[in-house]
Amino acid sequence: MDFGIKGKVALITGGDSGIGQATAKLLAAEGVKIALLDKTTDPLQSTVEEINKIGEAIAVQADLRNLEAVEAAKQQIINQYGGVNILVNCAGITGAQKEFLKLSDEEWLETIEVDFMAAVRVCRAFIPEMQKAGWGRIVLVGSEDAVQPYTDEMPYCAAKAAVLNLTKNLSKAYAKDGILINSVSPAFIATPMTDKMMQERAEKLGVEFDQAIDSFLKEKRPHLVLQRRGKAPEVAAVIGFLCSQQSSFVVGSNYRVDGGSVATVHH
Repeated sequence: MDFGIKGKVALITGGDSGIGQATAKLLAAEGVKIALLDKTTDPLQSTVEEINKIGEAIAVQADLRNLEAVEAAKQQIINQYGGVNILVNCAGITGAQKEFLKLSDEEWLETIEVDFMAAVRVCRAFIPEMQKAGWGRIVLVGSEDAVQPYTDEMPYCAAKAAVLNLTKNLSKAYAKDGILINSVSPAFIATPMTDKMMQERAEKLGVEFDQAIDSFLKEKRPHLVLQRRGKAPEVAAVIGFLCSQQSSFVVGSNYRVDGGSVATVHH
């Protein structure tokens, strides 16, 4: 399928690994110029070098919890590419995993800052650029946890539910400007974030890494009917479609890429 977006410029946050990295590679192969943003240095540059073998990319280092850093990143991208047509927000953390009564305000706020407010900040920064062009695509990465919450991940679940609400609100506000905004909700994808979760589980249970994954699927994700971790390119494929000209009648939607993990027909 020809996505019809050759020559467009995409900003991908949280792009040094996982879903962000896979999406960057997919879009670069479609002829999209990539601005890859993360707060890291070495992994980010390494990923940019990989992408430059198949397309064109620049590294943008910024902490999305800092408004000034977001504005500086915006200026860097405009100076390099003149604007942004596509925004994919993959930046996120798992956050504190505790019983509700043991969670502090600081732990709640840290997760909300990264998983929700980062999306608010980048959308606020780059929607005006898309308005000028009269065309835009925004994909915000949510999670199965947004509609099927887990009691040991409350801050993350709440932040991701807010992302879905933000997606719908923004889609209603800016579709008139030619900006189509949607979300994608993965579940248990093989990324550095879930690798860390599974390594901690393996150490806690005194088992091998693969055994930790198997027990997690059985005990914590019984509705994930495919019974495996998803792959980052599988999520990127859906994101790529939503960034394309082919998604011209898709707006305000949430696409689940969850192996069947959400146990309801709704959402």
